[in-house]
Amino acid sequence: MQIGGTFIDDTYAEAFTLRAARLLITADSAGWAETAARSMTGFATSVIGCGCEAGIEGVAPERTPDGRPGVRVLVFARSADDLREQLVKRVGQCVMTSAGSACYDDLPAEERVRVGAVLRFFGDGHQIGKRLEAALFPEEGARPRRLWRIPVMDGEFIVEDRFGVVKAIAGGNFLILGASRPAALAAAERAAAAIRAVPGVILPFPGGIVRSGSKVGSKYKGLVASTNSPYCPTLRRDVQSALPDGVESALEIVIDGLARTDIERAMAAGLRAACGDGIVRITAGNYGGRLGKHLFHLRPLLGGA
Repeated sequence: MQIGGTFIDDTYAEAFTLRAARLLITADSAGWAETAARSMTGFATSVIGCGCEAGIEGVAPERTPDGRPGVRVLVFARSADDLREQLVKRVGQCVMTSAGSACYDDLPAEERVRVGAVLRFFGDGHQIGKRLEAALFPEEGARPRRLWRIPVMDGEFIVEDRFGVVKAIAGGNFLILGASRPAALAAAERAAAAIRAVPGVILPFPGGIVRSGSKVGSKYKGLVASTNSPYCPTLRRDVQSALPDGVESALEIVIDGLARTDIERAMAAGLRAACGDGIVRITAGNYGGRLGKHLFHLRPLLGGA
């Protein structure tokens, strides 16, 4: 299969199951809502070293509970307990501290973790609980919600008592093999921009692009992952290289999503956008079943392209 002169490998991306939460952060302006969201999602590229994977969802909410500008954030972790720990720390240190912010749950789910219920103690006894018997949005149905009003120096920080947790998928991916570094980067930037238009997904790495892709395992005891040596151009003569002739740079796109269909749509959009002049081949992180049970085959995603 070729698209725009770019060959698409007959392979699959291998992804794995995590737990996810979706937050809606609001503020007095869109700029301040984004500031809080970017602060909260810092140092969150991989569960391996960061404890969670997080990012801003590219599709902005049509409306928010308090009628102010808002930003959606997705956070992924290995378990509900890990997710709760990350949410308490990140909301407490990065959202509550951000001027004019509020933080709401945006993922109705049976499983829920305590966030505002923990952060309320910062109010030193002056916090006020507010129970809403009606849903914030009519389409949610009659889902009771509890909010906390925590006094802070610019007014009050409003935060939801508990946040929903669902099973989700992390690690949808593809690799862009370019004839030059500029060509590979331009293609990766196109792919990232296209994926941000898809709801329900995030790109957890800087700018949505990974230069230091990894393989499973290492020659060093205790390391679960190491540099993806078959795709490193400087190691062509030292390892069994996976880079075709004419490829001088490889970049990876990694996608986390709430559902399989979300990742499928995102991968399809990103793959199409990445193809073109200067891109020799597109492949994916295939680990032979050692990483995860979710397989995303590239060619079927592109249909009749």
